[in-house]
Amino acid sequence: MLLHVVMIKFKPAVSDDEIRDMENALDDLPNKIVEINTYEFGRDIVKSDRSYDFALIATFANLTSMQRYQQHPDHVAVLKSILAISEDIRAVDFEV
Repeated sequence: MLLHVVMIKFKPAVSDDEIRDMENALDDLPNKIVEINTYEFGRDIVKSDRSYDFALIATFANLTSMQRYQQHPDHVAVLKSILAISEDIRAVDFEV
């Protein structure tokens, strides 16, 4: 199984409505992309100096499944909107 972890730092002027729209779009992806095994995400609650604003954790059967997810048109559309509101995005993918 492959674990996909993403952390997002939003641009300073991003509104709560923009984040909520992103969350709604992310929430719908498991209904559209069969490669997703599990999909969880949320906003940071600690808000320390080293914290990112948002994280997503997804699991996939293997690297090939994750690559199909990444190329899926619905994921590409959501990613485009995320990039528009993000200052920085970090990811790590590893087998478990």
